[in-house]
Amino acid sequence: MAAKLRKGDKVVVLAGKDKGREGTITSVDPKAGKAVVDGINMAIRHTRQSQTSQGGRLPMAVPVDLSNLAFLDENGKATRVGFRMEGDKKVRFAKTTGDVIDA
Repeated sequence: MAAKLRKGDKVVVLAGKDKGREGTITSVDPKAGKAVVDGINMAIRHTRQSQTSQGGRLPMAVPVDLSNLAFLDENGKATRVGFRMEGDKKVRFAKTTGDVIDA
């Protein structure tokens, strides 16, 4: 299945403890159906000290299910993402406005 949400997309959280918060996707795991969003779903991770890092209790973003994320269009509203052919190229578009997301 084609990826409706990709790295670098601005999204809003639809459900969970961070509902309504916005962020940018930093990584996507399509096999697990999850994405890591910058500053969303933060958890404390205990890391061991090494020669390069201090270690301790560090806040880290953990993955969120893709079904709990919605793409933000240029108006700042949550929208679904669809696909269509423009010429010989398949592009993503915002369902609310019809604008192409990636050229």
